[in-house]
Amino acid sequence: MGLRIGQGRDIHRFGDGDHVMLGGVPVPHDQGIRAHSDGDVVLHALCDALLGALALGDIGGWFPDTDAEWAGTDSTQLLTTVYQRVRELGYQLNNLDITVLAQKPRIAPHVDAMREHISATLALPPDAVSIKATTTEGLGSIGRAEGLAAEAVVL
Repeated sequence: MGLRIGQGRDIHRFGDGDHVMLGGVPVPHDQGIRAHSDGDVVLHALCDALLGALALGDIGGWFPDTDAEWAGTDSTQLLTTVYQRVRELGYQLNNLDITVLAQKPRIAPHVDAMREHISATLALPPDAVSIKATTTEGLGSIGRAEGLAAEAVVL
């Protein structure tokens, strides 16, 4: 089996609420996310990276936002379903690297909890899960704090 690399990206607009879900962890914030599921951009980008590595389409094809079944779904469930398919095809995730793009909320205090959640969900050693954050220096929709995004790469 050859090595496969995948990348994924997700972005969501802020909406009503008092927290955002990031990497399976509720992060306190003065807004929530407008999304069909729980809007966890970290786990959505990770799902797309896994799907992309094996040319299996994208998260929108697997879990369409037009399907009521997925309304309000915990994105950990989506990730578990995608990774189960990866394993069924005989592949195993070696490591992942995720970057969260957000002007706010501050991500750094929650990185360890996100790494632990993803590590446990995918049965990976903690040192195989990298999560970091950056702002966009006030540029664009992320910089204007209209939402947040995440990018993921998997091997």
